[in-house]
Amino acid sequence: MSGRYGGGGRRHGGRPDHQGRGRPEEPEIRGRRDDARLREELRRMSGSSYGRYKSLRGDWDFGDFTLSIDRVQSDPFAPPSRISVRVPADVVALPDHAWRSPVRRRATADYLVRRAYRVLKGAKLRIDAGEQEVIERASGQIEQGDLLLRLGIELPGHGRKIDARTAESELCERLPDMVDALRWDELDQDEAVAFADTVEDTVALRAELPALGLVAFVADGSVLPRHSGVSDRPMDDSKVVPFTAPESLRASVKLPHRGEVSGLGIPEGITLIVGGGFHGKSTLLHALERGVYDHIPGDGRELVVTRPDAVKIRAEEGRRVERTDVSAFVRNLPTGADTGDFRSDNASGSTSQAANISESLEAGSTTLLVDEDTTATNLMIRDTRMQALVHGDREPLTPFVDLVRPLHRDHGVSTVLVMGGSGDYFDVADNVVMLDGYRPYDVTERARELSSERTDATYHAPAHRVVDQRSVNANARGRTKLKRRDMDVLTFGETDIDVRHLAQLVDPGQIVGVGLALRLLSEDGLLGDDRSLAEALDALDERLANDGVAALGRGFAGDYALPRRFEIAAALNRLRTLRVRALRRT
Repeated sequence: MSGRYGGGGRRHGGRPDHQGRGRPEEPEIRGRRDDARLREELRRMSGSSYGRYKSLRGDWDFGDFTLSIDRVQSDPFAPPSRISVRVPADVVALPDHAWRSPVRRRATADYLVRRAYRVLKGAKLRIDAGEQEVIERASGQIEQGDLLLRLGIELPGHGRKIDARTAESELCERLPDMVDALRWDELDQDEAVAFADTVEDTVALRAELPALGLVAFVADGSVLPRHSGVSDRPMDDSKVVPFTAPESLRASVKLPHRGEVSGLGIPEGITLIVGGGFHGKSTLLHALERGVYDHIPGDGRELVVTRPDAVKIRAEEGRRVERTDVSAFVRNLPTGADTGDFRSDNASGSTSQAANISESLEAGSTTLLVDEDTTATNLMIRDTRMQALVHGDREPLTPFVDLVRPLHRDHGVSTVLVMGGSGDYFDVADNVVMLDGYRPYDVTERARELSSERTDATYHAPAHRVVDQRSVNANARGRTKLKRRDMDVLTFGETDIDVRHLAQLVDPGQIVGVGLALRLLSEDGLLGDDRSLAEALDALDERLANDGVAALGRGFAGDYALPRRFEIAAALNRLRTLRVRALRRT
């Protein structure tokens, strides 16, 4: 999907469309606008020029629901048209328990969208149903018991002529059939309730982590391996080893629907995940990355949860860094650059990783997830032989191993680290879990026997930045432009933002949601009034808590889903037009 804010094709007033043709807009149909009239108008259009579809824009009363044709594509080859459907509460007839609480409302809306997706299989109508995660998305919302759905449709044509018969079938037959299939009495009610129960249990489990002194939990019986590198569905191989916690790290929690569950509790502090290659270390960390989200029943990770502020950290050579305080990791550069106010258009692996850590902490993260395979080695460790050869006064980098303890001790930041190639982190780990054939074992005591004394460095909290909101501009040639390219690039105005390394952007709609969030931060002045970036993110969170995902979509007709503040901040930090006008030091 690629979308552009405000629609595409020709504009009002007969301005040229994207192919340069100048034709007047079709006037909207007036008078009676019900489903029978829509059929009549479609039949009259048969064989007409494709642009005549534009006269259908506006609301159509189908009795049991209202169809709104919000945007009409300029030709059969343009991005799909956009429609929305509102089904009144007395028609969809959802019971109170399905939607009264925010958690169950989100879960039931997600369930209904997935049901609509299945019903529409093979149709020209499309709805964004997501995959394994249950994320609030624009395609399905429950508002005071009403069901609001947003869909795309490829309005049919023969060349550039209207295919009225197919259009009538899609809008006047398949769409009402979909609405009928979403009535509560037509659903598998036990399945719908179980779906919401699963999400409610996951939310309750994640909320218990701080009281238990845990940063993450992996329930016994969880299935962590995925189907393939391009599919996030659970592996269905009979040889999959269900997860079982070692007794010494076992925790138990009582949940609202499942009752008591037990599994691996990863404590606050520094937890090391070790083991041989292909034994499941990165698989476990990947599950923890996704544990900030809820999952659908049958995913295998429904009860794998991580604190909601957990951020995956990696090196990212070549990224831009704008006035970020990396002085805890980098000092005394040969160039004389001020690392407390560091800027680079092409950061190295080590400086990019240092910036990623500082920026995540600035945004409010208290849990870091790190896999040595995607890190800069020289920022992770520096063994005694290298220290003997290259003396400290000639080495500008302070390795993470010397900072990870003060990060937790002095700032409350925990780290979960996958490490397979170096024992240096035995010296600083509070807990060491070894994966052997996908089975976890507590090897903390053995690791301590192999550890050595280590002197910690000092970690000071990074400075908070104040963004020049004029540098965050989504406009391109007088129009707001937002689109994505696969899961790699967000086009924001005139600038492409590289988001391919943001591992916790898990849904295509979230990338568009990030762009909409950046637009809101800038255009609504949340980055103004001398707010720090963290304060601006707090204001955005408050807006989203009050208004939901719809707060992002003002005037936007495409699909989008709710991103976290951490990925919003990360995308902002990678925006090459970003300017920081002040630093605040505590």
